[in-house]
Amino acid sequence: MAQSAVPPNAGAAPAIAPISLKAIAPWAVFFGILMLVLLYFVGAEQGAVSLVAGETVHEWVHDGRHLLGFPCH
Repeated sequence: MAQSAVPPNAGAAPAIAPISLKAIAPWAVFFGILMLVLLYFVGAEQGAVSLVAGETVHEWVHDGRHLLGFPCH
């Protein structure tokens, strides 16, 4: 009758394996490049250097530009 509903080792925290830098580095580089491309399109596209002709990119990122403090007009 004196049985516990919780196993005796339930209070022990599970061991968390550390993640090596070799495993994180490719993802960090990928997301860093992705953020630089996003920053270019929000901040500099349709300016002095333009990769896409027309005003399409400017209109899509217009509010984001002002939110981040980039002037556009």
